[in-house]
Formats: sequence, structure tokens, C-alpha cells
Amino acid sequence: MSFVDLRDNARVPGKVLVRFAVTGMEIAPAGTQRRNAGHHHLLIDTDLPPLGQPIPSDFNHLHFGGGQTEAEILLSPGRHTLQLLFADHDHVPHDPPVMSEKITIEVEAAPEEKPRTAAAPNASVFFVGLQDGATIPPRSVVRFGTANIAIVPAGTRQDNAGHHHLLVDTDLPPLDREIPSDFNHLHFGRGQTETELTLPPGEHTLQLLFADHEHVPHDPPVMSQKIKVRVEAASATQTPAVPQGAGGKPGRTPAPNDAVVYFVYPRNGTTIYATSTIRFGLRNMGVAPAGVIKPNTGHHHLLIDVPTPPLDVAIPSDLNHLHFGNGQTERKITLPPGKHTLQLILGDDQHVPHDPPILSERIEVFVGNPRKRSQRR
Repeated sequence: MSFVDLRDNARVPGKVLVRFAVTGMEIAPAGTQRRNAGHHHLLIDTDLPPLGQPIPSDFNHLHFGGGQTEAEILLSPGRHTLQLLFADHDHVPHDPPVMSEKITIEVEAAPEEKPRTAAAPNASVFFVGLQDGATIPPRSVVRFGTANIAIVPAGTRQDNAGHHHLLVDTDLPPLDREIPSDFNHLHFGRGQTETELTLPPGEHTLQLLFADHEHVPHDPPVMSQKIKVRVEAASATQTPAVPQGAGGKPGRTPAPNDAVVYFVYPRNGTTIYATSTIRFGLRNMGVAPAGVIKPNTGHHHLLIDVPTPPLDVAIPSDLNHLHFGNGQTERKITLPPGKHTLQLILGDDQHVPHDPPILSERIEVFVGNPRKRSQRR
């Protein structure tokens, strides 16, 4: 296993996106027992833990039990060490252990504060129909309200305006910098005023934080009260509720609004060999095998030389629609010479695209000899 696009002695910013790759093993969420499968752990500024017992879970040992293949981490300026360690369903390393080399990175000094956009003194945001101490089901629609401030999409610069961010089980981030984008900081950059949120049973905290065109909180900050909610366990005798679509049919599995699927390799316009390894990346969601129901997860599908299929039914399975239901994040494929199109779509446990759909741009690749093409250029 290895880091993707991160080398030993690299210089990186304080907030860096770290991507993971593993070969010869499948990715499965924690708790899912499968042969030759497991999930990633990132060791920061620490040595290998004992290999015969579960990996600790703390600031130096980050677990990615949802099957994630990348993470945005925040590090202080200076030198740090990073190492990847794969582990099974119980977080115990395999025999023999599957791990990357330990690398050292240099974190540059944090950027200066970003200027904050002014907000009206009486501007406010709040939850609609959700009170502190409420009990909610595992899958709930959470609605956001505003007063005396306008809603505009991210990237749209406008006085006394911005868009919502939902903080889940976390404290306020620094108010003079861009709000992080991860499982605990959900962005609604298209101007959405509600989301379908899936949380495990237990107590959780929720808070709204408004931000400007660059995702930086206003001055003064426009935020809601932090509220506590209790998520009730699904009844053992009942089928978990699912959203209803047209005609009463089951709806699609919800996904975070900021989830992204993309090609790690190749890029648009690349010339590749006839037999090449295509690598997939996923941000703000985890990878889980087909048939495994887990919030904010799915598995990859690769479309070759076909248009995007209907997004409300299961993705076809044929030579042009390749399924990676074991949680794979790469595949070696063979294509004839010439131009081809590739596209990625994430599917849920039943191979149905999420709502909103998580799909990459359709890219073009050229099959030939990259060396000869480079020499001609």
C-alpha cells in the first residue's frame, strides 16, 4: 500500500488531502469480515503499534472504518511522519502486515487570515422544526432557516449573503479561515436549505454556520445555537424507513452534497497504453462493498464508451458498465487503439446512484504509445 501523489520529504500546506492506495487487497468497512479485505489507518508522528492487537484510535492513529480512501488532515507547521497501516474488520493488522513506507513531510506555515465579509448585525440562521433535545430517526430531513441575510451559491460574491454549513459532532472551526469540508463539516454551496442526514443511534450535536463566497464565516459570525439531538435505534422488527419516490417506490440513498468521485489516473486527454490501470478517487464518502448498507458509502462503477445511464435505477452490468462491488479503487483494463470515454459513478448497496448522484466528468483518453506521443510533441 502507498500514498497517492505524496512523496517523502514533500512540502505541503497545513491542510492537506492525503490519498491512500492498496494493491492486492479489497476495501471493506470496519465490522465487515471478508477474506483479503480491510480498511485504512493513518499513523501520524508515531511508530507502528503492536501488530497482534487492535490499532489504537486517537490523534496519532486515525481510523477510516467507513472504507475511505482519502482524508483531509490539519497539521501544525514543521516536520511530521506519516505511515499507512491496513487492518481487518476488528482493526487488527493482517499477517503479514500490509503497510506503507513511513514518509516525512514538511508542513509550511499556515496562510494568513482571510478577510471576512461583513454581515448585518441582526442576521441569523436557525434550524426549522428541530429543537434542542429532540429525538429523531436515523435518517432525518434537517431544514435551515435564515433572517436578514441572503442565500447565494458558493463563489458568488454579494454583500450580506452566503450559504449554509452544518457542523455535526464538532466545535466551531477558526472563524477567520475557510470552513473545512469533511464528514463533520457539511457544505451546502448550491444554496440548499435542507438536507437528508443519516446518523448512527446515540447523542449528536448539530450547529449551523453561515459563510461567504469563499466558505469563510462572516464578521460578525452568523451561526445558530449548538443543539443536541438523540438518534433512536431502528426497530428490530421493522424495515428502516426509506424516502419515497414517485408512485410510492423506494427513493435513492442520500449522499453528502459535497461528495466527489474522480479519476486519480488517467486525466482527461491522456494517452495511455492499451492495458492500463485505472484508479478511482472518492472525497467526503467512504467505500463499502455491494450489499453493505452503511450511511454515506457506496462502490465504484466505470462506464466505458457509453452515455450516463438513468440515475434512478440500478446501473447495468456489462462490458461497458464495470461494477466494483468488492470495494475496489482501481482496475486494469484493456482497450483497443483510438479514442475512448470514461466516467465514474458511485452506486449504493443495490448499485443505484445516490441522491444527489456522485459521478465524475466524462473524460477522453487515447490508447496508443504514450512515449511515441511524447516524442512527437
